[in-house]
Amino acid sequence: MRDNKITNLDTAIRIVAANRIKGRTIVFTNGCFDIVHRGHIKLLEEAKAKGDFLIVGLNSDASIRRIKGPDRPVQDEQTRASVMAALLPVDLVVLFEEDTPLKLIESLTPDVLVKGGDWEESRIVGASHVREHGGQVITIALEEGYSTTSAIEKIIAQCKSKH
Repeated sequence: MRDNKITNLDTAIRIVAANRIKGRTIVFTNGCFDIVHRGHIKLLEEAKAKGDFLIVGLNSDASIRRIKGPDRPVQDEQTRASVMAALLPVDLVVLFEEDTPLKLIESLTPDVLVKGGDWEESRIVGASHVREHGGQVITIALEEGYSTTSAIEKIIAQCKSKH
């Protein structure tokens, strides 16, 4: 079942159209979701609560390397997509190759665009497009003390202390 939630943009467009016909509110969020932690789960649960159908735009491996450097991602895109698709709040996962999800957002035109509270609204990619089409842009407070970067740093520190 979880593999049925992972799709490409063309199929996502059709799925969104079918959900709109049924009157469902489409919510979109995006990220790398490299090592899923408690903060990610909170974001996804709260995003899902803003509507009926939650789409996660997932950066491809190449996109993450361009943004975060050659040592990332820790997990490959198929693994990350599978993990996202297995999570209860997530209805659809769409990988994207670009550095930002703008093309995805413009193609899907969600009713609600959600990002973590570490994003200033003026920096949220696709916010103006969503608003121009009558949608909402919402930021959700971060879960303090949880980030993929800090988790990786902690693992590296632990490895160094053992050697």
